[in-house]
Order: sequence, then C-alpha cells, then structure tokens
Amino acid sequence: MAETHTDQEFVEYVVRALVDTPDAVQSERTVDEMGVLITLKVDQKDLGQVIGRNGQTAKSIRTLLRVVGAKNQARVNLKIYEPEGSRKPPRPMTSSPTSPPAEAVEEDTSAIDDLKL
Repeated sequence: MAETHTDQEFVEYVVRALVDTPDAVQSERTVDEMGVLITLKVDQKDLGQVIGRNGQTAKSIRTLLRVVGAKNQARVNLKIYEPEGSRKPPRPMTSSPTSPPAEAVEEDTSAIDDLKL
C-alpha cells in the first residue's frame, strides 16, 4: 500500500462520509514546488454530492484542507477528477419577455475549475 499522509487521509475520510459508494473513493498525492496536490476520484454518480450545489461542498472541503495543510506548514490543493464527457449538456434556454436573450446569458460550467485555493 502506498504511503498516506494526514491531508490525504482527511480528504478520503470526509468524502467517504458524503458519497453513496465509499469504496470507489481514491486519492493521489503529488508534491512539487507549488505545494501538495491531492487528486480525488469518486464514482461518477457521486460527483455531484462531492461538488455540491454551485461548488459549495468542494469549496468547503478545500477550506478545511487548507487548515490541515497550514498545521503541517504545507500548501495543499484539491483537484476533483472529472472524466471526459461527464458534464451534462447545457439545458436549452427559453426566452421570456422579462429575461435577456439566450445569447446574452453566460452559462457557468466552470464550478470545478474555478474553485482553487
């Protein structure tokens, strides 16, 4: 078994408590000049539970992970692995007299990418 660290154990513990298939939770820890990066893989059905509405659950996990890292004098980042094609296609926009035209509305599909510490 590979060596695990406090930050990696913490992420796995929290995520396993959130998901429906805890046996599918895996993490990989890499260290470089930027700090520690933990890449988290979960069952595709559990991806929404880990990310949360508008990315709030992922943001909360990252905040807690930052505290764990600070305690060990390390900068720790979390990347949630998302398989190709796992995002749902955007829903078609319907226009109403009070809403802006569909082409003027920007879609937020970057919930995972924008949640960096």
